[in-house]
Amino acid sequence: MNILILGSGGREHSFAHKIIQSSHCDQLFVAPGNAGTALIATNISLSVNDFEAIKKCVLNNNIKMVLVGPEDPLVKGIANYFAESESLQDVMLIGPSKQGALLEGSKGRAKEFMTDHNIPTANYQSFTKESLENGKKFLETLKPPYVLKADGLAAGKGVLILNNLEEAKQELENMLTHSKFGVASEKVVIEEFLDGIELSVFVLTDGIHYKILPTAKDYKRIGEGDTGLNTGGMGAISPVPFVDKRLMQKIENTIVKPSILGLNKEQIDYKGFLFIGLINVNNEPFVIEYNVRMGDPETEVVLPRIKSDLVELLEATFLQRLDQVELKIDDRAAATVMVVSGGYPEDYEKGNEITGISDVKESIIFHAGTTQKKGKIVTNGGRVLAITTLDLNYKEALKKSYQNIKKLHFNTMYYRRDIGFDLS
Repeated sequence: MNILILGSGGREHSFAHKIIQSSHCDQLFVAPGNAGTALIATNISLSVNDFEAIKKCVLNNNIKMVLVGPEDPLVKGIANYFAESESLQDVMLIGPSKQGALLEGSKGRAKEFMTDHNIPTANYQSFTKESLENGKKFLETLKPPYVLKADGLAAGKGVLILNNLEEAKQELENMLTHSKFGVASEKVVIEEFLDGIELSVFVLTDGIHYKILPTAKDYKRIGEGDTGLNTGGMGAISPVPFVDKRLMQKIENTIVKPSILGLNKEQIDYKGFLFIGLINVNNEPFVIEYNVRMGDPETEVVLPRIKSDLVELLEATFLQRLDQVELKIDDRAAATVMVVSGGYPEDYEKGNEITGISDVKESIIFHAGTTQKKGKIVTNGGRVLAITTLDLNYKEALKKSYQNIKKLHFNTMYYRRDIGFDLS
């Protein structure tokens, strides 16, 4: 079958890399894609939110499966658009309905869902401009640090963790009355801070059945030792070393099962990935957030460890037959290190030529922010390349990724040299 992936990052290149290995894939298209996807698929210049143009592309190219990479089109209702369009109803769109996507599209909705289905999470309250003073009073009942979350999508930048009460009150005001994060912060969730170590669990679900994919841990801060500004992710490892069978069982029983049962009880059409951001507090897992798609750069370490045919898994997801296929996982560990443009996550240059890609051996390079210009591959984003390696353990995998990074070069290139530092 012909397949279309929507998106342009490292996550989408990872999906493309996996999907072209399937005997079920005849032609692969990526919209808009990047310089990496252009090497293995056909890039199509389309906006992921232009549903009409996507429909035309699907019909013109006889596409039978559409995999949605980023959250934005899901929150805007692309699954509903396909389901309601007569000519697209037989196309297998992998991603939840608009109602399901609200689990990521609204922090408040996600918290309500967790509360309704007894899923462990931090205590919280939601506030708007009208209840600003109540929000400040609620902050006074909490111990520092204070966690403020913009309710809507804010491109991974809508969460503040502050140690000073007065600063937290001021930032709450900035979010609610001065639109610090635009419309995303018209509503703000304040929650208690949980002290523990974070990890991510990925679930593929058809809304009834589910498969738990490999666990992963990513590193969000720009600086070594987890310092500095939050980014979209500077690296990741899989599996997470501290997740033993007992903790995994607890995660499945108290979080994964109730989440899928909750979707089912509320009759939410959900055929796709559920990314559960967790924090492990003294071996007790709590949900920090839901995402309604795969994470980035976690996808770059999770997908290479899946040995099963991904297209078969996705088809079973759409047809609600996920219980009838087997998920095979590679026992080896995977590690990825993100190479970024200097200045990221703030201002950075674009258009710098990247050299050394062909010299990389024993690692996979996933393109995140690249494009082709006059026959050369150049930078086109803050996060540029993810260098992923599979090996016996994450330390060996990281070692090879770092060795290969030394072969790469572009002006202002930067990467963290301490991915996995907190696990040894």
